[in-house]
Amino acid sequence: MTLEYLQNYWWLLISILGSLLVFLLFVQGGQSMLLGTKDVTRRDLIVNSMGRKWELTFTTLVTFGGAFFASFPLFYSTSFGGAYWLWVLILFSFIVQAVSYEFRNKQGNVYGTKTYDVFLFINGFVGCILLGVAVSMFFFGAQFTVTRTNLLDSGSPVISQWAPTHGFEAIFNWKNLVLGVAVFFLARMQASLYMMNNITQDPKFFAILKRKAFFNGALFVVFFLWFLGMLLTAWGYTVIPDAYGSQVVEITPYKYFHNFCEVWQAGVMLLLGVVLVLYGWGRSCFSDKYTQGIWFTGSGTFFAVMALFSVAGFNNTPFYPSLLDPESSLTIRNASSSEFTLTAMSYVSIVIPFVLAYIAYVWYSMDRKKLTPEEMKTTTHKY
Repeated sequence: MTLEYLQNYWWLLISILGSLLVFLLFVQGGQSMLLGTKDVTRRDLIVNSMGRKWELTFTTLVTFGGAFFASFPLFYSTSFGGAYWLWVLILFSFIVQAVSYEFRNKQGNVYGTKTYDVFLFINGFVGCILLGVAVSMFFFGAQFTVTRTNLLDSGSPVISQWAPTHGFEAIFNWKNLVLGVAVFFLARMQASLYMMNNITQDPKFFAILKRKAFFNGALFVVFFLWFLGMLLTAWGYTVIPDAYGSQVVEITPYKYFHNFCEVWQAGVMLLLGVVLVLYGWGRSCFSDKYTQGIWFTGSGTFFAVMALFSVAGFNNTPFYPSLLDPESSLTIRNASSSEFTLTAMSYVSIVIPFVLAYIAYVWYSMDRKKLTPEEMKTTTHKY
């Protein structure tokens, strides 16, 4: 296995983890519905339906960050160490999520369930939007510079320098927020579809969820098309290696449109993903009792996000463009670990299919019995 092959392989694994994470954000989408639900039993239904899956989302997020750290450490140090306000807010929102599921219905809870419902709402709202903002920087860039010779400076051996606002500028960049809001409404739509599949014996709640799926799905389509239009017309960077082993960065009009054309597999995955999402959403909203839409929208989300990650990193494209210095842009070539490290980790990655199979089995076991309002009133084992 050559170094270039290993770099491609690990970017593919990063893309898979990122795609799974975006799909699993339906947990956050469901949590964001809590404050708008007045009925106590239905709030319990939402919390327990999402609560059975929240650890999968949290674990996938941690694995995604860990895989980035191990395979592309320069990105990890640049983004996590530079835009730390963005990442601190994301991690804080997930910490309060974990605390909420642990203590929401615990005996002796002095704060009441509503306090923890607010925490879960914060995670659902902030987590989705800010993760969308973080991914959007893969396309629209960030304000950083990279100077490798700083390693020789004993006084300040810091390679990457970030804008003085350290991530706040990314949060309030309207282009990034377009994708963040699209991810938020996607998560809410998929949460509605998942609960339509997971909760039974409450036809009124089913009708409410169907309306929420339609409304949030429509808003997702609007914001996603807005983001896609910006992406396909955006000017990006193309990295051209020179004869001396360094890189020359050229500004390329309609870079990501060309990437979809030249990396045709990405274009096919994006089209397939869009069709699956629209089919699952449309059939769920316009059929009387259809409950399988989550599997179509979930698969479509996975393929669409895989396509976006592909055009962000492949075809000589910097996956983390620098707005301050194009030459500092990070690519899968200049930001990766050594060949030895990537090789060693590649052998470890062989266990990933077994882990995924285990997750699928646990998911099936937990969802084999559907939730009912009666169960929420009688059981003592609930979140």
